[in-house]
Amino acid sequence: MKYIYLDNAATTRVADEVLDAMLPYFTEYYGNPSSVYSFAGQSKKAMEEARATIAGILGAKPEEIYFTGGGSESDNWALKATAEAYESKGKHIITSTIEHHAILHTCEYLEQHGFEVTYVNVDENGIIRLDELEQAIRPDTIMISVMAANNEIGSIQPLKAIGEIARKHNVFFHTDAVQAFAHIPLNVDEMNIDMLSASGHKINGPKGIGIMYIRKGIKSRSFIHGGAQERRRRAGTHNVPGIIGMAKAAEIAASNMEERMAYECKLRDHLIERVLNEIPYSRLNGDPVKRLPNNANFCFRFIEGESMLIKLDQKGICGSSGSACTSGSLDPSHVLLAIGLPHEIAHGSLRLTISQETTMEELDYTVDELKKIIEQLRSMSPLYEDFIKKQK
Repeated sequence: MKYIYLDNAATTRVADEVLDAMLPYFTEYYGNPSSVYSFAGQSKKAMEEARATIAGILGAKPEEIYFTGGGSESDNWALKATAEAYESKGKHIITSTIEHHAILHTCEYLEQHGFEVTYVNVDENGIIRLDELEQAIRPDTIMISVMAANNEIGSIQPLKAIGEIARKHNVFFHTDAVQAFAHIPLNVDEMNIDMLSASGHKINGPKGIGIMYIRKGIKSRSFIHGGAQERRRRAGTHNVPGIIGMAKAAEIAASNMEERMAYECKLRDHLIERVLNEIPYSRLNGDPVKRLPNNANFCFRFIEGESMLIKLDQKGICGSSGSACTSGSLDPSHVLLAIGLPHEIAHGSLRLTISQETTMEELDYTVDELKKIIEQLRSMSPLYEDFIKKQK
């Protein structure tokens, strides 16, 4: 069966050019870049070129880029190591209610170790309330962590405004940019970002590789101990093929970003328009304008999301009801609850995330099948039957 893959927020296909760039570092240039002989120097040179490439895309310096095992590790590093380094200044951290669990669970960990965390609310479109954010800052606040764009509903946060607030109050600003990096323009200086997390597998790069940007001058304790790698801040033998692959993927994504954004926005808007116009009692989640080019998130009343996903899969369509990191959970999305949706509506969510490889024909097929599936599921719902009777 040929699958229609509409879950690019969960992961992406490794691009052919990316795989080609990686392969020599598995078999030909396989030296450990920490070794001193010239053969290993080839790996080190390629790794440092990759670091410079990623730094250039973010407007950062190469020495401010650290390689990690992925976005979740980078998020953990940003919060835990910085909290530890600056706890003499204060033990208060601010984040939002719609962060990825890599942030929320790390905040819970810090709360268990004597830190206080304020969770700032978002509006009905998933945009952080800036007035509430600034009011939450205290003399002992050391960090604000707000994601660049939400992984479920696609809402893009006002990073520059958040960065200005943080700078005004002498507070560090970290952003989880896993869903945004190389999808939309990001510049750490223009946006006053002090730390940033990103991952390779969201941009047609390999899994198991991520980056952490740490502005020069920020004290951040070593996160993994055991070696001198990454300027003694992150021990462990470098994943050279992964590093090369992430840099290549980022380079490709940055080089055609404007064209790709326009294409994805065109497809996304077509998908949204058809769903909202042709499927009754549906709603779009997230900001209608300030959203990732490839993200469409819906709720369908009187529908249980898991059943919808299973039936879509039977038609060869891959989608999700939210973050891949919470798949299997029976609880509704914390993001949808945070934007004010009741449990019964939040349970009927569907996230479809496209790529530059998605076609209009695939989306039309998806909507056609989705209409049939929702009609079938609603026909078996006593709640829907009662609702229709009341309408009459």
